[in-house]
Amino acid sequence: MKTLPQTISYILNTLAIGIVLTFVAFALFPDLRNNNLLWNKLFSQDQNNQRPISYAKAVAKAAPAVVNIYSEGFQTNRFVNTAKRKVQRLGSGVIVSNKGFILTAEHVVKNAELIRVALQDGRTFEAQLIGADPATDLAVLYVEANNLPVISTQNRYPIQPGDLVLAIGNPYNLGQTITQGIISATGRSGLNSSPDINLDYSNFIQMDAAINDGNSGGALVNSNGDLVGISSAKLANRLRNKAQGIFFAVDAKLALEVMDKIIADGRVVRGYLGISGSNQQLSASDKLASNAIGIRVTDLDPIGPAAKAGMQVGDVIIQLAGQAILNPADALQFIEETKPGTQVPLVILRKNVKLKVTATVIELPTKR
Repeated sequence: MKTLPQTISYILNTLAIGIVLTFVAFALFPDLRNNNLLWNKLFSQDQNNQRPISYAKAVAKAAPAVVNIYSEGFQTNRFVNTAKRKVQRLGSGVIVSNKGFILTAEHVVKNAELIRVALQDGRTFEAQLIGADPATDLAVLYVEANNLPVISTQNRYPIQPGDLVLAIGNPYNLGQTITQGIISATGRSGLNSSPDINLDYSNFIQMDAAINDGNSGGALVNSNGDLVGISSAKLANRLRNKAQGIFFAVDAKLALEVMDKIIADGRVVRGYLGISGSNQQLSASDKLASNAIGIRVTDLDPIGPAAKAGMQVGDVIIQLAGQAILNPADALQFIEETKPGTQVPLVILRKNVKLKVTATVIELPTKR
């Protein structure tokens, strides 16, 4: 058995041999020195000439697929119904398919009679509006063209607050511009003030990458150049231009789902029960499932399916189609994706009494 001094001596000798072999390897193979972080930190003679952090690769990957959009149409004067005025709008769009489909913001092409798309390679096309969804401020355009640059939608990493993002668009028609920021929050809703819808189905990303007039409909990408959102709105107009660094984009996952529905049907068909609600924590005796909560009905469309089924304001929904309620967002999504004409059983609490009702889902109507 080795003594303590012998053990220490053995360890030191081994370390010395390892260090010598490492320096020999660096001397014989210079490429190892160039790619070795430890060597560069310890022995680099010119620390100030290191390559700066850059997102040029991400921009080069994504930017060719971001287009400029110019739309023209006529808008009726709200005070004089017979008077119309010409409206020109500027925006951006994102080529998401080599078949010619482009995602943009609905407000960029609203009531447009002519839509032109300008690519970064100099080509211009007249675009066809396939359909729009005011509820998410999204629209799908089509151009007949070959060899289109397509943005990457293969983002392998879920977005989260703190992620760096780049907004690509055409603010004020200056030409393609890149702004940079971070994701401030995800899952923002209640931001859509369109008078044409009853409910808000948006899923906004909040970030501080600047969005100005002309950026709407452009791409929000991560540092790898993958699409994470479609630029949509800024908060400044709502707060009389006092807000700074608060901008929004529609989550790319939702945008692509909406696009597929518009391409298939020309519009987004959503189910509707005619209720609004809030979370309601259930007492232990009321729960039908572990940690279940309910949805307290706070507003009811008087001629909607829920009202026709006998539901009342103040009722608490505790089961929807045989499933315990976990949160209102999931319930809303379930109804949204339910085919109109489907009968949906609900279990409700009314004054501590459980009742069963059945409502027939209809298509989400425009605001009456």
